[in-house]
Amino acid sequence: MKLDILTIPNPILRQKSLPVKQVDSGVVRLLDDMLETMYQANGVGLAAPQVGILSRIVVIDIQAREDEKQPLFFVNPEIIAHSEEQCDGSEGCLSIPNQFAHVKRFNSVTIRFLDRQGKSQEMTADGFLAVAIQHELDHLDGVLFIDHLSPLKRKMLLKRLEKQRKRG
Repeated sequence: MKLDILTIPNPILRQKSLPVKQVDSGVVRLLDDMLETMYQANGVGLAAPQVGILSRIVVIDIQAREDEKQPLFFVNPEIIAHSEEQCDGSEGCLSIPNQFAHVKRFNSVTIRFLDRQGKSQEMTADGFLAVAIQHELDHLDGVLFIDHLSPLKRKMLLKRLEKQRKRG
């Protein structure tokens, strides 16, 4: 089922999410609904707060092609290690429509999480996947990619968004 994606300035996007106690059928259904919502919105990641649910749940699929889908499901994800090196790439967000800016992120991260079956897993990611993971995990703590920008750049981006909204 497609869910509604919240956009700024919705206050839910600024709240900290709570850990999931166990991966049950309700969590699996949410994972599936979030994935469907993300695909329909042409996104590469979606965190539960973006659909109004303050749970530590994330879905990601960085594969752009329909026939190569590789969905990843993360419940209670946490970064347990990261590289010293950082990269600076353009990011956007389904909750801040059609706005992009360069953000510094770690080149690689190792995360611990529960998978779709509730089993504890660890995974190391680098490149675009590492960036997507960091972006989505920020959402779980009420942090948006614009929070990584200078105050001036953030203000300019928000002003562009406001103009876009007024134009419809």
